[in-house]
Amino acid sequence: MRRTTAAAPIALPGSQRTTLQTLASLLPYLWPKDDLGARVRASLAALFLVISKVANVCVPLIYAAAVDALIPKGANPLITVPTALIVGYGILRITSSGFGEMRDAIFAAVQQRTVRRIALQTFQHMHRLSLRFHLDRATGGLSRAIERGTTGVEAVLRMMVFSVVPTLLEVIMVTVILWRIFGWEFSAVTLVAVGLYLFFTFVFTNWRVRIRRTMNEMDSDAQSKAVDSLLNYETVKYFGNEAHEAQRFDQSWARYERAAVKSQVTLNLLNLGQASIIAFGLALVMLMAARGVQSGEMTVGRFVLVNTYLMQLYQPLNLLGTVYREIKQGLTDMEQMFRLLSLSQEVADKPGAAPLQVPHGDVVFADVRFGYQPERPILKGLSVHVPAGRTLAIVGPTGAGKSTINRLLYRFYDVTSGHIRIDGQDIRDVTQDSLRAAIGVVPQDTVLFNDTIGYNIAYGRPGATQDQIEHAARLAQVHDFVMRMPDGYNTKVGERGLKLSGGEKQRVAIARTILKDPRILILDEATSALDTGTEQEIQTALRAVSANRTTITIAHRLSTVVDADQIIVLDHGEVAERGTHTELLAHDGVYARMWAMQAEQQAAIETV
Repeated sequence: MRRTTAAAPIALPGSQRTTLQTLASLLPYLWPKDDLGARVRASLAALFLVISKVANVCVPLIYAAAVDALIPKGANPLITVPTALIVGYGILRITSSGFGEMRDAIFAAVQQRTVRRIALQTFQHMHRLSLRFHLDRATGGLSRAIERGTTGVEAVLRMMVFSVVPTLLEVIMVTVILWRIFGWEFSAVTLVAVGLYLFFTFVFTNWRVRIRRTMNEMDSDAQSKAVDSLLNYETVKYFGNEAHEAQRFDQSWARYERAAVKSQVTLNLLNLGQASIIAFGLALVMLMAARGVQSGEMTVGRFVLVNTYLMQLYQPLNLLGTVYREIKQGLTDMEQMFRLLSLSQEVADKPGAAPLQVPHGDVVFADVRFGYQPERPILKGLSVHVPAGRTLAIVGPTGAGKSTINRLLYRFYDVTSGHIRIDGQDIRDVTQDSLRAAIGVVPQDTVLFNDTIGYNIAYGRPGATQDQIEHAARLAQVHDFVMRMPDGYNTKVGERGLKLSGGEKQRVAIARTILKDPRILILDEATSALDTGTEQEIQTALRAVSANRTTITIAHRLSTVVDADQIIVLDHGEVAERGTHTELLAHDGVYARMWAMQAEQQAAIETV
């Protein structure tokens, strides 16, 4: 039975990450040990960055020298054109621009490869996390966190390499030049103005980050509600709760709206403060330079030099505030994704775990105890042996622990105590990939991908040929139905397979399992949601797929397990009875009462 949880913002364990921790998590992707090409490209980008900024800082020096050369000297001035200086000016401008563009072009590959690596690792990590984690999380919120995180990585890398580092390098070089040419006073005023600007920006932006986190939470909440509602479209329609769903969605967006408005107002205040600091610093330095020209201590070219340097710094500094805000926003967006990556696997392979060897398919549960919470045990010492090629049926009331056995055998959870062995191998000592490759399952609630029928069958063995897909479909008695469709195996099944009936989806699931060709088969209430006629058709297909395989059938309808080699009746996590159908009826216990009750219900249905 699929468990549907209410959509909610993602709440992950652990404290919030600091900016340094988030950046530290990013660095290994930027300088990967196993990718020499990326490291070479990153090094070249850094080299071109330095060349570009050195050329850019030299431009005002040549410009000031050209201005001084053009100013007439003496009573009968003869103006000569400083050709070399002007040509040099042009070359430096081209050099600065050219190496800057080459830096961007080279680093683009590093940036996109980094984003791709992180996105892939996060996607793989989500699949490695336990079933418990995914049952407790809202899928829409998770996908949104990953989407924002990868976008944040791209933004941070772009801003750091294309804006922050070049601007800081230029500030340092300009400050040194001003000190050497004009004295420490000019450098001091410039550094104080830049320092105040950065301090104000950092403090104000850090305060705004809290607002951004609230926006992210509300955004995730709204998206989670939307995804959850659309996935349960039929349920919403059954109860006529469209208005209720719209109200829940709108409430989340209303909270997002309030946070977004607050974010914009504080942004306007930040911009005003930044502009005031820059204007004050620029006016003070220009006043000092003007007095130097007036006193004869400074040429007009030097005045132009100071003005050019400050104007050259003004634009990137003004942009640096925006860049810092974008970086903090990106880091905030990355924070949740890296916290996802930091979550450890609840069920992990042991170091050096070997692949499972399944020559026969003998399955043993030995004194298995398990509970989803320690205070609420589900299985209380289950012991059962399923010989290779035989069928075990598990029946019992709802909540007895039937489906838990399926999850433990698949190792979605580890047993609290006891052992589960396949051909003598404890499943905790083998790799999970090899374990799950040996087991096939036909669930009660078959979920199909929003793709073609052919793709969904081939999912049992990616890369299977069309002949193999069709052979599996014939065994599952679905081929004729598919061929009646206009697009055949290219027919789209819709979201979660909603375009197909329950019986059609089950046949596709059976075909998918046949194509996988597992040695051990689990039928988890595979026909309980179907009508009697469809159930009988599906049972024929199931008998074909379970032939010569070790089969564990979890059943609600007892009519589907009468041919099982062994039947166990679970009650409150313990085996109440065991035996064949005939033996259990003769025992006249729990199973016999369940059989009589279902027979009466079926008779009542047939008389209606």
